[in-house]
Amino acid sequence: MLSIRARVWATHSAYQHCRWLSGSASINQQSHTFSRSWKGTSTNGQTTKLYTDGQFIDSQTGSWFDVHNPATQEILTKVPKSTTQELDQIVNPLIKEHQDDLARSIVLEQGKTFSDAKGDVHRGLQVVEAACSLPQLLMGEKLEVSKDMDTETRKAPLGVTAAICPFNFPAMIPLWNILSVACGNSLILKPSERDPGASMMIAELASMAGLPAGVLSIAHGGVETVNYICDHPAIKAISFVGSDHAGKHIYSRAGANGKRVQANLGAKNHCVVMPDASKNLTLNSITGAAFGAAGQRCMALSVMITVGKSAEWVDELVERASKLKLEKEGGKILLDGRKVEVHGYPNGNWVGPTIIQASPGMSCYEEEIFGPVLTIVNVSNLDEAIELINRNKYGNGTAIFTRDGAAARRFEREVEAGQIGINVPVPVPLPMLPGVETKVVS
Repeated sequence: MLSIRARVWATHSAYQHCRWLSGSASINQQSHTFSRSWKGTSTNGQTTKLYTDGQFIDSQTGSWFDVHNPATQEILTKVPKSTTQELDQIVNPLIKEHQDDLARSIVLEQGKTFSDAKGDVHRGLQVVEAACSLPQLLMGEKLEVSKDMDTETRKAPLGVTAAICPFNFPAMIPLWNILSVACGNSLILKPSERDPGASMMIAELASMAGLPAGVLSIAHGGVETVNYICDHPAIKAISFVGSDHAGKHIYSRAGANGKRVQANLGAKNHCVVMPDASKNLTLNSITGAAFGAAGQRCMALSVMITVGKSAEWVDELVERASKLKLEKEGGKILLDGRKVEVHGYPNGNWVGPTIIQASPGMSCYEEEIFGPVLTIVNVSNLDEAIELINRNKYGNGTAIFTRDGAAARRFEREVEAGQIGINVPVPVPLPMLPGVETKVVS
């Protein structure tokens, strides 16, 4: 979140400007007395300490290097050969060190399995690690556009930014927005009111890592808090992930107040199953992509388009989904996930995998269902499948399962979706790659 400022000046003025800058530079030398607590001596028998988390600590190693005074060969101190455990403590980021704590918070508040919750943390950490390389992308540009005339662009922070986050990824999506801090902005984070714990822990870890006070703040609340963020003149940019209804409100209200807004809204990701696809690979992939993380992923597969004889695989898909442990418009429920009971948790909110045979025009096909629900639509050929996907208002991602290279290439060229999987479910890009959507609703 940067603003780019362009500046044009004559070459001789630029030279004078640079000379003034260099001439005004000075080294501000201040006396400083270093603590001696880190260094032992031959007289007191102490050893040189390790330094981590802002503290000097004694090494537990049994192996040491002697440090000699080269003029007298006197042993000045002993330096430890750090143990692997000590090196891990120094090198490992705080988020990795506390990933299990973050994951447990997500399990309790959001309901993910422990492994899914750790994946949530890991994906967010990937973004933080990518943000560490941002400085090389933030450099401005300078070009001699004509004789004695230079044009220069400078990238500058916007100031105060805000992130409004959903409930489904309580660690990953807040960590996406650390990029704003890396660009020199302060960040107000509004986590979901349903599971704020991970964001609170991230803020504490950021402080422990040395982030200055006031750079990262957390605000809680509902619509009133969101409207305040949209309206306050000090907030220059907003990032949002969530539903269509909320996203359109934020985009409209904040945009009317002159703010930059990126709004990532709903999705209805289709996959096409060709008759020549690898049956086992296809069914396993769709089962995981449709029902994993309770289907509460923006890139989950929620519509399966069977082409021709691949419709005969539906019964086997239902069987596989059922092992994971009435529709007014006429959709046929092939697998009903309602009334699921989990032993020991009688008051829990449980929904099992659900599969619906439907047609375009039905609400279960047209609208996003943020849960473990897969809608199946049958068509005759690839032409109809591509037309069906392109007609849908969502454009996050899609996938095709086929052994036919020509069909895969044609699908890749003609389908209107930002992210395309070939014999894999919808791929989510790594942080250094763009996540692209092709339609307004997305």
